[in-house]
Amino acid sequence: MTPTERTHPHAPHAHGHAHSHAHSHGPAKPVSSHLRKVIAAVLVPFAAAVLAGMVILWPGSAPPHQHSGLGLDQQTESGRVVKIEEVDCAKVGAQPQQQQQSPQGGPPVTGPCEQATIEVGSGPDKGVTFTEIVQPSASRRYTVGEGVVLAYAPKAPENLRYSVTDVDRNVPMALLAGMFALAVVVIGRLRGVFALVALVISFGVLTMFILPAILQGSDPLLVAVIGGSAIMLIALYMCHGLNARTSVAVLGTLTSLLLIGLLGAGFIGWAHLTGNTDDTTGLVHGLYPHIEIQGLLLAGIIIGSLGVLDDVTVTQTSAVWELKEADPKASWRKLYASAMRIGRDHIASVVNTLVMAYAGASLPLLLLFSIADSGVGRVATSEIVAEEIVRTLVGSIGLVASVPVTTFLAALVVSADRHNTSKGSKRGSRGGSKGVSRTAKSGGRRRRAK
Repeated sequence: MTPTERTHPHAPHAHGHAHSHAHSHGPAKPVSSHLRKVIAAVLVPFAAAVLAGMVILWPGSAPPHQHSGLGLDQQTESGRVVKIEEVDCAKVGAQPQQQQQSPQGGPPVTGPCEQATIEVGSGPDKGVTFTEIVQPSASRRYTVGEGVVLAYAPKAPENLRYSVTDVDRNVPMALLAGMFALAVVVIGRLRGVFALVALVISFGVLTMFILPAILQGSDPLLVAVIGGSAIMLIALYMCHGLNARTSVAVLGTLTSLLLIGLLGAGFIGWAHLTGNTDDTTGLVHGLYPHIEIQGLLLAGIIIGSLGVLDDVTVTQTSAVWELKEADPKASWRKLYASAMRIGRDHIASVVNTLVMAYAGASLPLLLLFSIADSGVGRVATSEIVAEEIVRTLVGSIGLVASVPVTTFLAALVVSADRHNTSKGSKRGSRGGSKGVSRTAKSGGRRRRAK
């Protein structure tokens, strides 16, 4: 017997127990082989169908058309303000802005006006200058050196071909985007980098597939479902990894999107919403009469709900996994109940966020209804407001439904996987203990025989 054996006669047994304990409480695989096969059997055919749909519906590019010169459908060039001087409004013939709405016009504008000299910076007339009169009541003012966007009408008289339609915002927008990217990378690190890459790819799917395919005449709902599914798969798996957590979040998101699509289609038809409620939609429909505007409205509801759904489903799935890590013996019912308490708090905050976001976007419209002193019922049932209400409530219903659905799926998956793993660990632990006991007993007999 060695000195160690004399001092600690049960040392082999203690070592075997310590090893068994570390094995049973060590990190477990997130998914068993059987569950990986089950999840793959659902998601792989879906991903293949999405890829096939994109290949079949791939538009190539937006169809060409002649610019109408109305609204956003204008040919534009770049320009720069080179000079500003103060002039008398009456001498330069400034007309009141209300004259465009009133056939009788109004009194001539008096007081100081600004005359901005604009230099064309691109196009066939590069280097040509023209003047723009800025009235005292104008909301937009110019500064020397400021970049502007010019509307170009090639068929108009020479002195009326160019007009300022907007200002150049490239520098502040690029700076803000850079600050956003820096914040995401500094705080999110590698995962933040993947999130930015996923964002770029998602924007590419939107601009290179969804929008051109709709303009080419494909069904907007079908395009939105396929494109939105591609964005979801790319964003979720790239940001959160190819694992069981992400797969469960994908399944929960798909279920909720299906519910949103069904509810949206039903209530858009029942409420007789045309989707043609503003100048932009009317212009699009005028340029491309074959586009189904109702389908475009439903497609917008689905795509708009996708980003919030991703957030909720990933959060709920991660919550279930972390609760299981904290309490490995918890049943799926206990996990579901605990995660739902988290989900209810999430629902309360996110739904309020959705409603406030839509209200903020439609604030000028709501102000007009307040000025007109229209009743609440009249405002809510008018098409332009009812469209936003349907959009908000349908998306919110899908959002609320995603919490119990995703939580239930996550609780079942993680419980089944950990249950099998713990069984294997217990069997291995019992087998190891028996082997150690036999060795200790045989060793003890050998020592006594000696």
